[in-house]
Amino acid sequence: MSYLDTRGRIFDIQRHSVHDGPGIRTIVFLKGCVLRCRWCCNPESQEYRIQTMKVLGEDKVIGKDTTVAEMIAEVEKDRPYYYRSGGGMTLSGGECLCQPEFARDLLRAAKERGINTAIESMACASFESIQEILPYLDLYLMDIKHTDPEKHRQFTGKTNELMMENARKVALSGKTRLIIRVPVIPAFNDTVEEIRGIAAFADSLPGVKELHLLPYHRLGQDKYEGLGRAYLMDGILPPDGEKMKTLKRAAESITSLHVQIGG
Repeated sequence: MSYLDTRGRIFDIQRHSVHDGPGIRTIVFLKGCVLRCRWCCNPESQEYRIQTMKVLGEDKVIGKDTTVAEMIAEVEKDRPYYYRSGGGMTLSGGECLCQPEFARDLLRAAKERGINTAIESMACASFESIQEILPYLDLYLMDIKHTDPEKHRQFTGKTNELMMENARKVALSGKTRLIIRVPVIPAFNDTVEEIRGIAAFADSLPGVKELHLLPYHRLGQDKYEGLGRAYLMDGILPPDGEKMKTLKRAAESITSLHVQIGG
């Protein structure tokens, strides 16, 4: 069987994005995640199974099975935008590494066609799975949410040791560009001390030059109602601009990294 026949399950494709990598991107969202972050803006991604979600009062099927060949044909439709902007394909989720073979083979198909590749991932997978994708990966956008294992567990369902260990292994491999991203979440990790702790860890990773602070937003709140779930961050307000600038300065004060808000 050709690697182009590898099957996977997606729940969305976003075209003409200027986030999650350089240039204009096509983002492929894979179903499944091992974390249950309280603030997740894609709760429909968490379950691997195909679901039904209420959207504007109508039932919408969430999840579609596809092959690498079918998906890369969709990605190639936007090839002119990639060339003009330096863009390409980004895999997201959920946690795209929950479908390691599909992620690997889709990245391979893109690279063999000269398309820039990136993943947005929490590195919550075996390092063996990560190693298999590195030859086909130009950019790893890796979330590091907290340095304290217990607080990480309280807000995401799992401790953080595996993610931090994988971050170091990816950095030491030198095989891909690695950017550390921090979702800035009120009541979880939005203090100067907590951001400094994450920044210090990022600064210790060989070859890492950038730290992106991503302010919490509530754009996915309606999805919880559509799935019949409670939104656990109800009443939590996004950090304002001044708060984000304060945290940016805090990170810059102890690292040599380029720190930016958003990404």
